[in-house]
Amino acid sequence: MPEWLIELIITVAKILVVEVALLTAVAYSVYAERKVSAFTQNRIGPNRVGYRGLLQPVADVLKLLLKEDIVPAKANKFVHSLAPAISLFVALSTFAVIPFGDKIFIAGREIKLQIADVNIGILYILALLSLGVYGITLSGWSSNSKYSLLGGLRSSAQMISYELSMGLAVIGIILINGSFQLDTIVQNQYGWKWNIILQPIGFIIFLVASFAETNRTPFDLPEAEQELVGGYHTEYSSMKFALFFMSEYASVVVASAVIATLYLGGWQVPYLQTFGLPDIAVSLIQVFAFILKVVFMVFVFIWVRWTIPRFRYDQLMNLGWKVMLPVAIANLVITALVVTFIKLNS
Repeated sequence: MPEWLIELIITVAKILVVEVALLTAVAYSVYAERKVSAFTQNRIGPNRVGYRGLLQPVADVLKLLLKEDIVPAKANKFVHSLAPAISLFVALSTFAVIPFGDKIFIAGREIKLQIADVNIGILYILALLSLGVYGITLSGWSSNSKYSLLGGLRSSAQMISYELSMGLAVIGIILINGSFQLDTIVQNQYGWKWNIILQPIGFIIFLVASFAETNRTPFDLPEAEQELVGGYHTEYSSMKFALFFMSEYASVVVASAVIATLYLGGWQVPYLQTFGLPDIAVSLIQVFAFILKVVFMVFVFIWVRWTIPRFRYDQLMNLGWKVMLPVAIANLVITALVVTFIKLNS
């Protein structure tokens, strides 16, 4: 069998495994959200479909598949259908460069546990995150509804405001590690040299900006039901609405994976290699550790949603431009000075 065909088969297999796992995680993130919110409010939550309601996501998908798809008469039908697909595509594509493990050996062949090990992985993630605004903005414009349009405009202003702080926080990681490659950044966090310890301010900035990028409470102004009915997805129904719903939770899972990779050591388990375990056991533990870190961050996203009330729009803008941006710039300058000082004295 030709080498290029073997590599193609391996790549396709990794894509299928990762995307199926990601879509399953999206479905059960919704279930987790409903359970955590129920616990927070002293309710029971889903408990009818399957054991303890575990099949509720399947029932939700079937319900949305069978619902009628209603499109406003004066909407731009092509863009109206394209917008939710853009949002979901961007969320699912971001995971391509995230390493979820080190490597495994199968039939003497080394296989990296990452779909694409590109040398500009961070730039790829930031580029795709910036494209996510198009799905929401186009959905608001194409619906020919004032409520939807306002939600789309709010989203574009919000994402632009917080992307600047997010980018500056990431530059601090790049300065410390000297690489745009995510696998290299994870390997440099060996032991307890996690970037959350080296860059605590950068971590907080990136985390808050991630809430804004995923439109999660307290940054869910684009879909504020009190004044916008439902925001950018007001005029959506059936599976088109489901695609927006899926893209939000896919963005939460991907943002959690990015935070785990950049700040929480990725798949690293402190000093795991010193225990002399077989290679396959080390690989499985690393993948499991990465999943645990992602699950924890997803829980943080859900926890914050049911703890902190929604901001007013002026508060949201003030936080982004008057607080986070100056702090991000100061953090970057200090990081650059420290890195330069260490290099000059090494």
